[in-house]
Amino acid sequence: MFIEQPARFLRWIYPHAIWRMDPSAKAVYLTFDDGPIPEATPYVLEVLAHYGIKATFFMVGDNVRKHPDVFRQVVAEGHRIGNHTFNHIGGFRWLSWKYLENTQKANDIMQTTMEQAGVKPERPLDLFRPPHGWMRTLQYRAIRRQGYRIIMWDLVTRDYSRRLTAEEVLVNVKRYARNGSIITFHDSLRSIEKLRQILPAALEWLLAQGYEFRVFD
Repeated sequence: MFIEQPARFLRWIYPHAIWRMDPSAKAVYLTFDDGPIPEATPYVLEVLAHYGIKATFFMVGDNVRKHPDVFRQVVAEGHRIGNHTFNHIGGFRWLSWKYLENTQKANDIMQTTMEQAGVKPERPLDLFRPPHGWMRTLQYRAIRRQGYRIIMWDLVTRDYSRRLTAEEVLVNVKRYARNGSIITFHDSLRSIEKLRQILPAALEWLLAQGYEFRVFD
């Protein structure tokens, strides 16, 4: 539970970050990290379209650069876009100015890729999620000053873990999802095989429990 549903003291480290949405609302917020890549993201989009669900994709800028068509597909299908740095870098290993530079580089490539295709997102690119869920205090404050809302999670499924089976990932969803949960999956090479096995089942279970799927305003 320490990993899947972060302990309260971890949520205090970044007091203005968003870890969970309205606990009184029967709704969850589905998020996908680390894409876009052709091996995983189109499958996720196909499943989401089948169930009529919108999600938020926290994207790595270099993947946007390498796979602009996949990125544009996510935007065109009406999903929310977030910044996950350009190189998926951990804040503790980088000087603050380098970390901010890398974040801005990701924003720039997303903006440019959309402009070149004449595609406009329905909402601004104002969401940020730090890779690995950590960054220095100075980085955290600077990211906020740049106008980003920092989105963490209430439930990380651990679909990336080699120690968990697909069924155990599904169990994590069922065990820890609750009102207002921000649920984190990954559209990545490490996660795609598990997603193929359990993503539809996870969505069907959440729907059967009466949850509405929302994206961030």
